Formats: sequence, structure tokens, C-alpha cells
Amino acid sequence: MEEAVPERRDDEGWERPATGPVAEEDPSSSQAAGDVPSSTPPVDEAYEPSTPAAEVEAPEPPGEAIHASRSAPEVEASEGPSARVVVAEAAEPTAEEPERFMPRDLLAPSRHAVVVEQVESETPVKHADVIAFANQKGGVAKTTTTLNLAVAFAESGYKVLCVDLDPQGNLTMSQGIDPDKVEKSLYDVLVNDMPISEIIVEREIDIAVASIDLAGAEIAMSTKIGRERSLEKALKEVSGYYDFVCIDTPPSLGLLTINALTAANKVIVPVQCEYLSMRGLVQLQNTLKMIQENLNPDVKIEGILPTMLDTRTVHAKEAVEILEENFGDQVFKSRIRKAIKFAEAPVKGASVLKYDSGSSAANYYRELAKEVLANNEST
Repeated sequence: MEEAVPERRDDEGWERPATGPVAEEDPSSSQAAGDVPSSTPPVDEAYEPSTPAAEVEAPEPPGEAIHASRSAPEVEASEGPSARVVVAEAAEPTAEEPERFMPRDLLAPSRHAVVVEQVESETPVKHADVIAFANQKGGVAKTTTTLNLAVAFAESGYKVLCVDLDPQGNLTMSQGIDPDKVEKSLYDVLVNDMPISEIIVEREIDIAVASIDLAGAEIAMSTKIGRERSLEKALKEVSGYYDFVCIDTPPSLGLLTINALTAANKVIVPVQCEYLSMRGLVQLQNTLKMIQENLNPDVKIEGILPTMLDTRTVHAKEAVEILEENFGDQVFKSRIRKAIKFAEAPVKGASVLKYDSGSSAANYYRELAKEVLANNEST
């Protein structure tokens, strides 16, 4: 018998077959010593780690190893309430996700579950005061009052949304937005149930824009079930984010105005200080009574606002006296006097508070905002 050739190890401790004479082959073997199966790697590549027998650990059963490898992430995730969040944070938004305009924090939430969990755990925000500015007579400064009072609220630190429900789109235009170029508007919200957050644009305040399409909204909604509550349902999406929602209505008592009165909890009635303008108040009161009886028992008149007041004329003074005799405390103490600034500001796409912040015209609406806020605190 030839002596066995001692093992040879390379620098890394790997065993290499020794070169030299090969032990005699068993005559009963089916293969010659020099025959190597085709599946066997070359001799100089078949490295195996050389580990003493005493150091070799018994392998775990295959079934247990597979279970451990699969359950490891689940064990880590199930140890606390943030388990689901740990996995979700690694997710990224897909490229196909549609883009939309979202104002500020609430309408631009993070797509990660961790932020969603935090939002859900927060104390619900108080619902916004929804104020409709209504008068079926046109030219009484509804749009001017809606915008400038909203901006006055914003100056005081409140979050405000304006809703332009007038097909003329004057409120939208007063913030420098062309209603004819608006792709999505309140028409899509009322008729096609589009989320209102998709049509909100951020300017001095947030504004849900209008387009000329609104002129056909009443016909398009005529066969819709619950059509009087379309705006009310749409506002639920954002009501918790805003302190005030100010709705500019068309000069009529049609379906759009009824939507506004159904969604609102307060109504401010701008009235031009002229006799013919005040006559429309009786019809508005009748409509509001119908809304209270059938659709929205909580809506009430917040106040009647004398606008476009010219104190130089006796007629204007008499008109204010008639208002106060008939409606008493419902008439605001604030007065909106005539001023050229109200006509100039929309040309610049701004409220009068931004266009000329120190003017008397701007201060009229600051005083009105103080009165409305004081009324809220007293109720």
C-alpha cells in the first residue's frame, strides 16, 4: 500500500486535492480512476471549506428554516401598533397616479401610511361655518362682499374657502382666473360628482372656481336624485379643514341658490340702499322658509348688509331706516359705502384689501368681519 498523501491547504484554508500517485482502484468499481463524470466540476475549482467535525453545527430542519425566513418581517411588524406602517413607509407612489391640485396640508396628504395613521388619530376639526351670500336681485355687491369678507377673515388668521356658484364667474375672475379657460369647475362637482378638492385653486384665499358651464347645471341636474343637496355633499370632503366657507350665489332663486342655502348654516343678504332692491327681501325670506321646512332646518339669516350706500342722498338714509324698522337687529351695524376701489380691484385680480389695504373701502369689510366674528362668539 502506498502512503496517503497529506492534505494541502491554500492561504484561505481551503482544501485542495493533493497531486501525486493515486490510490489503487477497486477492481469492482464501474469507473476507472481517471474517468470524471461530465457534471463534476474541474478538480482545481471544487473547493470545500475545511471545518473540523467538532465545529459543524447540525442544520435545522428545512421546514423550520423556511418558516423562520418568511415570518421574520411579520414578527418585527407585529410587535407594536406601528407594524403596518413600517411596511407601508417603504412604498412609493406609482407614476400612473393622477395629479390634482390640492391646497395646503389637508388636500396634499402624504401617500405614506404613517401620515394617514396620524391624521386618522387626530381629534376631528370643527366643521366650517358655511355662509351663503344671497339676493335674487343682481348688482347688490354679492360678489364683492363674498370675496372681501373672506379675505378679511383670512387676515384674522382663519382658513377660508370661497365657492363661486354664479355662472357669470365674477368671483373667479376677481381673483385673476379666466372662467373661460377653466377645465374643471363646479359644474363637474354638481353634475358629475367630482371631488371639490380637484377644482380648488389657491389665491388670496382658496377658491372653488366657476365656468360658463354652470349655466347648464340646473338642466343637467334636473333628473338627479337629491339634486338640492349636491353642494352640501361635496363640501363634506373639505369642511373640517376650513373655518369659513363663503358661497357666492347667482342673482336668482333657482336650483343653484337652493343648493347654497341647503349647504349653508348662515345667510348674509347684501342689499343696495334703494327701495326697489329691498322689495326682493320678502321673496328671499319666503324661499328661506321653504328651505328650513323641507331641506335645512338649521339655516338662518346671519344679517342684512346695506351696500353701495351713498350717505349724501336722503333716499339712501331713508332706505336704511326702512330696513331697520322691518328687520331690527338682523341689519348689520356695518355699512358698505360706495367707493371706486371696489370697481378697480377686480381689474387687478385682487380683493380691495390687497389692492389698497389702507383704504376706507378695505376697512369697511374689516369692520364687517369683526361684527360677524363677534356674533359667532356670542352664539
